[in-house]
Amino acid sequence: MAGKIVGPEIERVIQLLARLPGLGPRSARKAALALLKRRHDLLEPLAAALSEAATKLQICTVCGNVDTKDPCSICQDQRRDGRLIVVVEEVGDLWALERAGVVQSRYHVLGGHLSPLDGVGPERLNIPKLIERASAGGVEEVLLALNATVEGQSTAHYLTEQLARLGVSVSRLAQGVPIGGELDYLDEGTLAAAVKSRLKI
Repeated sequence: MAGKIVGPEIERVIQLLARLPGLGPRSARKAALALLKRRHDLLEPLAAALSEAATKLQICTVCGNVDTKDPCSICQDQRRDGRLIVVVEEVGDLWALERAGVVQSRYHVLGGHLSPLDGVGPERLNIPKLIERASAGGVEEVLLALNATVEGQSTAHYLTEQLARLGVSVSRLAQGVPIGGELDYLDEGTLAAAVKSRLKI
């Protein structure tokens, strides 16, 4: 049986990297090796940045975003349209919408989706705060930008019921053929949604 190739410190780095989404053991070893090879210009600055982020990291008590201040930068931005709240499942979804630059609204991060099989009910999500924000006045529309999965759909249905009595408009992202998409490459669910959500021209 072969002995250990690296010391426990490096092995720990590899094990931690392997726990990141999209990285398995092999990719983690490659990433660790790249960091070790570039100790001064990559590993040490990354370690310092991670340490500082871990110290300053905060969850926004208003919307659930991750930032280094509370309320977060988005919630403090006075240029945002406070009449619209875009609801997302995770912080990564918020970041994706911000990168796309399609909306200048407020956000609300649920922290996941309803999944009874996994024991995730409404009480495990950031839903009460959303209801509080939507009923506080000034909010005219809540856009449910949830994933087009079974769990995302059931979460959207539940939220629609909860928000219906507040007098705010509730909308969802349009579903269907993406820009540049070829029908031959799309799955049946996407095609079905595209036909069901068709628009008159």
